[in-house]
Amino acid sequence: MKDSAHNVLDFRSVSKRYGATVALNDVSFELHSGEVCGLLGENGAGKSTLVKILSGVVMPDTGSIELRGALFKPKGIVDARAAGIATAFQELSLIPTLSVAANLFLPRPALNRLGLVSARSLERDAAAILESHGVTDIAPGRLVEELPLGMRQKVEIVRALRHRPAVLVLDEATAALSDREWLFKLVDDVVGKGTSVLYISHKLDEIRRLCQRCVILRNGRKVLESEVAAMSDETIFTSMAGRSVVEISEKTSSAVRADAAAALEVSHLRGPGVEDVSFSLAPGEILGVAGLEGHGQSSLFKALVGLSTVREGTISIEGKAASVRSPRAARRLGMVLVPEERKSEGLFHDLTTQANISLPVIDRASRFHLIKGSAERRLVEQVTPAVSLADRFLPLGINALSGGNQQKAVLARALMAGARCLLLFDPTRGVDVGAKRNIYAMMRGFVRDGGAILFYSTELDELVQLCDRCLVLYRNSVAGELGHEQLSQDRILSLASGYRNGLRQSAAREA
Repeated sequence: MKDSAHNVLDFRSVSKRYGATVALNDVSFELHSGEVCGLLGENGAGKSTLVKILSGVVMPDTGSIELRGALFKPKGIVDARAAGIATAFQELSLIPTLSVAANLFLPRPALNRLGLVSARSLERDAAAILESHGVTDIAPGRLVEELPLGMRQKVEIVRALRHRPAVLVLDEATAALSDREWLFKLVDDVVGKGTSVLYISHKLDEIRRLCQRCVILRNGRKVLESEVAAMSDETIFTSMAGRSVVEISEKTSSAVRADAAAALEVSHLRGPGVEDVSFSLAPGEILGVAGLEGHGQSSLFKALVGLSTVREGTISIEGKAASVRSPRAARRLGMVLVPEERKSEGLFHDLTTQANISLPVIDRASRFHLIKGSAERRLVEQVTPAVSLADRFLPLGINALSGGNQQKAVLARALMAGARCLLLFDPTRGVDVGAKRNIYAMMRGFVRDGGAILFYSTELDELVQLCDRCLVLYRNSVAGELGHEQLSQDRILSLASGYRNGLRQSAAREA
């Protein structure tokens, strides 16, 4: 370990409670100058709380933090940033209705001589900042809400780096990125210039690629701190979970019910970002969807639940033609979408965890327009075991939960809605190994009981291990379908990149 004189950050005996829940319990660690230190832990281990404390979002109950030898007590994100700590959040902090340029310069964009913000100057300066960080495919004038999630993630990271922080906190920064090497190069560059990085990730290959040291939290406590090179994968998993953890289990055996009517059948579907897509999904089946960013996967899922307009084609549910004009109409037909961004699309932040889950059936727990808490609790407890969400989280505000437990709540609400067909869009994005296992178990149980799942993932190994078949999208249409025995990451990547039998598909068509 380095001498304390070389520490840029000293985190000393910090504790934080939310009611009866202890989020952090007497946690101490140091971050050395010019190093990358990994932070690992399962859901509920305390990672999110630690990041919020460093970012000025919440205050610790006890303990102290020193930044460059001075007491660090930020009153908010802007205060923390001014002191030298910038965070790129997993749950993006961008304002969707503002432009990329405006987001980069918040909260204090430059003013002209008239005391006004010049959009032209703002966009010119933003373009220079983006280009200096290797981003040339994002127009500064575009609204953030118009960007794919991966591009939004890049803007979040660039905004954090723009302030040239002493400490950069990266919270699951590659969860939505298709180009991890872009981030790795940025990290190498800023560390070379003296910035220290606290790198939160559940991906061990990234921890080994970037980090010299690693701190592991479990149940709010620090359980291990070690040089990464001295730690085996098994040591890391066991320290995180208190047991041996296998990240991906054996391939699932098929539960497909071929004799039943298709749970979902799509024929020649066309709409915004969707070009002539056809497929059939059987009860008991997990049908994968793969594709590089921007090739129609998000558009397809939105079209299926009425979030975008279908221009041509048909959707049939359980053998009957369906007109799906809204997510509510889809739910009435038994089809429920779990969206890609739980923060902005899946959660009601001012409600408890229990209330977030019970919304689809709240009328069953109400009488004379008053909600009976005990009845609501009994309803919710019917579905929480399926997603392994502990009962102690139910009375807490949903924002007090870790990202993985919030995702479990979103999945529990989908089950509560009576879903027979689940549309899961990257449901394990940014969650740890333990939460992944819980989500996989929920998926297997759902199809074993006769449900059907359409499953998009950016993690190709998930598609290979979990799916009965996989559709691969390229340029907004189906480039190919891989059966259970054909599924491999290489084959998926080949089709997703526009290659079939060694030829790029556009060239093959011309031939």
